[in-house]
This record gives sequence, structure tokens and C-alpha cells, in this order.
Amino acid sequence: METIKKLEKVIKGEILFWLTIGVFAFIVSCQNKTASKDFAMHSDTKITESEAPKKQETSPEFNAYWYAGEAEISSYKLEQARYGEIREGKAVLIYVTEDFLPDIQVKADYQNAKNIPVLKLNATKHFNTGVYPYTIMQSTFYPVSNNKHAVKVSSSMQEWCGHVYAQLNNRKQFEVMSHSYFEGEADQNFKLDKAILENELWTKLRINPKSLPTGELKIIPSLEFTRLKHKTIKAHKASATLTENRYSIKYPELNRTLSITFNPKFPYDILSWEETFKSGFGANAKTLTTKATKLKTIKLPYWQKNSNKDKVLRETLQLN
Repeated sequence: METIKKLEKVIKGEILFWLTIGVFAFIVSCQNKTASKDFAMHSDTKITESEAPKKQETSPEFNAYWYAGEAEISSYKLEQARYGEIREGKAVLIYVTEDFLPDIQVKADYQNAKNIPVLKLNATKHFNTGVYPYTIMQSTFYPVSNNKHAVKVSSSMQEWCGHVYAQLNNRKQFEVMSHSYFEGEADQNFKLDKAILENELWTKLRINPKSLPTGELKIIPSLEFTRLKHKTIKAHKASATLTENRYSIKYPELNRTLSITFNPKFPYDILSWEETFKSGFGANAKTLTTKATKLKTIKLPYWQKNSNKDKVLRETLQLN
């Protein structure tokens, strides 16, 4: 009998041990899954489908508008703050869908199941500072799935002093390449932890404004702003708010605000925007507001409109 009782104690101990191990394994498993989902929300490395943020399916309305073989081109009257004064000019937003190669991160020449469908935004500005002109262009390639960061963002700026170029590629981290004629910037290559990109918000808005991030955030300002202000490309604390037709971002550290007004109905076209920051140098710096107000929107395959007779389209856009 005593032997049997000892045996029963051993068996009970074994059962308790394995139950404890099982519960511990279950808890760790749950924690790992939670961590994986959180990681998936902030990373674009290879993850399983179950861990990835939910892909947003495009609607028939979206497909009919954005996959008609045309680009959407909108022109804006621009009042640009530069060197402590407001400069008059023109801005243009060109939106178009493309197939993007995920590895080398350029436009695909041919359709392939592995391509990433993106909504591309080419945003341009032209204005003069006294005798010399400024030309700015930013390109953003944002997945139509609306569940990852932009695949790529680039920016170039030309004026008579010289030109600068920056490019951000979305890989395991953000990989940044920057070239500038200024001594303090020169040629740089570095990596950043992933964060919201201000550049991508202009395309995210066009897919679904309700998906725009709000609250206390970390955002990497637009490449245009960082180059104009000679700021390091990095994430800054920001707070964002969304109303029915306006999205606003405040950057306390940069004394900067950005407000985008848009049509609350599809296709959520951008009507205007304002950007307030200090312009100028030292004691002459003033808090000024850059403004852009829409003039005209047209849809057409602009890449086919390259003959002299097509110049009339620039008059339609009020760009001459």
C-alpha cells in the first residue's frame, strides 16, 4: 500500500509539472503572437499573412477611377514662404497607379504577380526667389493595400546655388541616401527605424482618409521640409487630428504645422493645404504660412501628350 501511495504521488507530480509547462508555453505563445502583430504593424519585412495588418480591398469605384489608364493632375496657386518672404508660384500634384518591383523598388516594365500595386504621387513646386528660380519635386510610391509604409520616397531640389537629392527605401529598416552641395550635409548614407512618413500621408489620404493616423505620433517630416530647413531626416514627436475634410499635424519640436483640406467624398481630392513655420535666418526669421489653393483638375495619360499641340493642356491647368 505504501508503495502504491508513493507511486500515486509521483504520477500526480508528473501531471502537475506537465500542466505547468503547458500553461507557460501557451502564455509565451500568446505573447509572441501579440508581439509579432505589433511588429507587423511597424515593419515591412517578410511576415506571415496571419500576422500582417489587414489589407484594404479596393472598391469598384476606386478601380474605375484609378485603373482607367490615366493620371490625375491637379494644379494649385502657390504662396511659398522662403527667406522670410512669400513667393508666388505654382504647385502640381500628379497621382497615378503603377506596378512596382518590390526588390529593386522601381516601376515594373511588365505585369507580374509579385509586383506591388502602388499609388504614386509626384508633387512639384515652381517659384522664384528674386532673380533665381526654385524647382522642387517629391515622389512617393505607396502600396494600394494601405497596410504598409511607402515602398520608396525621393526628393530633388534645384536652384542656382546647386541641387540636392534624397531617397528613402523601405527595406528591413528605412535606408536613406542623401546628396547635397552644402558642406554640413554633403553625401550621406544611413538607416532609420521605421516611423510614419509625412510624404506617404498624402497618398494614404487619397485611398481612405479615415485610415489616417491620429493622436500622439512619431512622424518623419517631408523630405522637402528637411532639405529647405537643413534638418536631419529623422522622426519627430507630432500630434495629428482628423475632421470630416481636414487633416492637421503639429510638430512642437519644429514649431511647424501642416493642414490639408480635402473633399470628404471620393475621390478625396486635395483642395488646399497650409504649412506654417519659421522662414528666414537668425533675427530676420519670421513665422510665415505657405498656402496652396486648387486651380484645376484633369485626368489624362499625360505621357502621351508630349507634342507641341498638347501645350494647350497647360493653359487648361493654368500653368502658363
